[in-house]
Amino acid sequence: MGEILDLIDMKVVLIAFAFILIVFIVLMLVLWSKLNKLRAKYMSMLNGAGTMNVEEALIELQGKATALNGKTDTVQQQITLIQQQMKKMKSNIGIHRYNAFAESGSDLSFSVAILDEELDGVVLTGIHNREETYVYAKPIQQGQSSYTLSPEEKEAIHRGSQKK
Repeated sequence: MGEILDLIDMKVVLIAFAFILIVFIVLMLVLWSKLNKLRAKYMSMLNGAGTMNVEEALIELQGKATALNGKTDTVQQQITLIQQQMKKMKSNIGIHRYNAFAESGSDLSFSVAILDEELDGVVLTGIHNREETYVYAKPIQQGQSSYTLSPEEKEAIHRGSQKK
């Protein structure tokens, strides 16, 4: 009886192994088919289905990136030049109004300082009285002038230098 049981068990084991073998063969055929489709798509992508392949596209992109880097350098140089020019622009303005003659009138006299970032520019002063107004201009270099500056002109320069 032990031999029959061993024989039946052996047949069951063989049938099970045969079934598993068939399943693996079918699975292998399915995977092989999918692999061939994937390989075909990969080769199509590399060789290019149209007029350009991936290698040509990468070379073109690298050329464009190099050109953009060159343009970036040019733009950076232009920005630096503009920043240097802006330092020389007379964009800091200080105004001081005052009464030049304390006994009469109001704050109609003025001093206006027009300066750049290095405190170079000009100060304009208008002295107003009842009959006329006198206007004076004095050049400014680094916040100083070769001409004597009045306290009001110094105040206008000071107010212009505060706008940095």
